[in-house]
Amino acid sequence: MENQPKLNSSKEVIAFLAERFPHCFSAEGEARPLKIGIFQDLVERVQGEMNLSKTQLRSALRLYTSSWRYLYGIKAGATRVDLDGNACGELDEQHVEHARKQLEEAKARVQAQREQQQAKKREAGEETAPRRSRKPAPRKPAAEGEQPRKARPKAPRPAQERAAPVEREPRPQPVTDTSALQVGQSIRVKAGKSAMDATILEISKDGVRVQLVSGLAMIVRAEHLQF
Repeated sequence: MENQPKLNSSKEVIAFLAERFPHCFSAEGEARPLKIGIFQDLVERVQGEMNLSKTQLRSALRLYTSSWRYLYGIKAGATRVDLDGNACGELDEQHVEHARKQLEEAKARVQAQREQQQAKKREAGEETAPRRSRKPAPRKPAAEGEQPRKARPKAPRPAQERAAPVEREPRPQPVTDTSALQVGQSIRVKAGKSAMDATILEISKDGVRVQLVSGLAMIVRAEHLQF
């Protein structure tokens, strides 16, 4: 067992569970409602496999059941399943209503973040329409014997009328100490060369759990976060 690879993220744990229990978990598409108390079943069935701890299993389950695709599957008439895909009763109405509210709140947060980003772009002048270039009017030909007029030199624009330089936004700073973070704080998550806006949901020793504007929740390390 000591030579088994270790799963470092909740996404990797979910992928492992989908392969280990394909009739219960899924890595993509709509997810089936899980049996109540399935966490304890998982602890008993995968004890020692892939060096998984209870903390990792709990974090992965929390991420799985808070995802949009899982909340879409919590609907009237749907049946809960155990690890082997066996039916474990239909969903209660209160669970269906709770999932519906969670989904609506998640969508509202995403929409609010999009509107906030659009407002920032408008303030920065990124959405202003390009100015149309004016073509100079054609000059009339000089009459016979008339000397052509010399173009008058343009007076320099006063310094006050010159456009002020656009202030650039400060570059994002990497997070070096998680003690400075707070739940509910807006943060940016590095993904390759780009970064995504997110909100902090939980801070633990395993990392920081955030929710992206897409509604996806994940646990990331401090070095992948930016102010």
